[in-house]
Amino acid sequence: MDFLSLTQDELSAELEKLGEPTYRGGQLCSWVYGRRVGEFASMTNLPAALREKLSSQFSLRPLKKVGETGSKDTTRKFLFQLEDQQLIETVLIPASPALYGERADRRTICISSQVGCAYGCRFCASGLDGWKRNLTAGEIVAQFLAVEEISGEKVNNIVFMGMGEPFANYDNLMKAIQIINAPWGIGLGARHITVSTSGLVPRIRDFADQPLQIRLAISLHGATDEVRSRIMPVNRKHPVAELMDACEYFASRKKQHITFEYILIQGVNDMPEQASELARHARKFQAKINLIPYNSVEGLEWARPDVPTQERFLGILHDRGAAATLRREKGHDIAAACGQLRLQAERKKSFAPEGSVE
Repeated sequence: MDFLSLTQDELSAELEKLGEPTYRGGQLCSWVYGRRVGEFASMTNLPAALREKLSSQFSLRPLKKVGETGSKDTTRKFLFQLEDQQLIETVLIPASPALYGERADRRTICISSQVGCAYGCRFCASGLDGWKRNLTAGEIVAQFLAVEEISGEKVNNIVFMGMGEPFANYDNLMKAIQIINAPWGIGLGARHITVSTSGLVPRIRDFADQPLQIRLAISLHGATDEVRSRIMPVNRKHPVAELMDACEYFASRKKQHITFEYILIQGVNDMPEQASELARHARKFQAKINLIPYNSVEGLEWARPDVPTQERFLGILHDRGAAATLRREKGHDIAAACGQLRLQAERKKSFAPEGSVE
């Protein structure tokens, strides 16, 4: 059984089935989440017989690191193998105080929610090898614990912008967030958690109705149906107007601003008219715009615009009254765009040696 997929109440119920008192659930959560202990044998205030029983009944570490790359800006990307041999990626991103005014101690983890992706965004590597399966809540939580353990750094910010569409794995996503947020769990505040979606409108509305103040990011990448449908098939089911209505509903229910993620692709969505329309959408509910020059992917035709085009696009947004930032994305030198490291490993059928940095 996957320990990290259980809430404290569920864990206590499982322990009761094993003939153990329910308070052991709190003890175990304290070891696993409070002290970050990854093996039952080290939990010294538990009887030896119980530790052996737990070791036979529960799995604590569903991930194995099989590759890692490090970039010049200290971004680190990890390739993890799951118990069924599937591969996922997780990225640790350092702060950029000078560029973006971030706190110097900010450490962000970019977490995957699925193995591959079924949504087929034309510019993205995550779905090039297809969708395999959803991650369990425990496999999502395990990425946080594994990256902290490997890096030796405290992570204080999460973005669900890794492989997969988080809202297509909604139940496991929300359970993982519950465990990450809970005082008996990792204890990370909801405002330090951001979920990004390509535009699954019904789930945006569900997300707006859940009680936690978790942040929402929309992978927009096109301000009109013509452009967005060209690069994001999800737009054919949930066109821009429907998506904006859902965003407005979310904004009416929550106290924080939505972020529009907008990857600038040369000759596709970097035209002035797209900037004007994007600013119009953002102004409706004071959304923030995060511009990201395209991170090239092997085998895909897209390219990033030149710097003057990027700056012109940003200038139009500012002139139209939109809050926007042009982010010089991190990890460009290590193929940090979602899915690239996994795709390379799948195609080569080989991994970097354990612990290596390429």
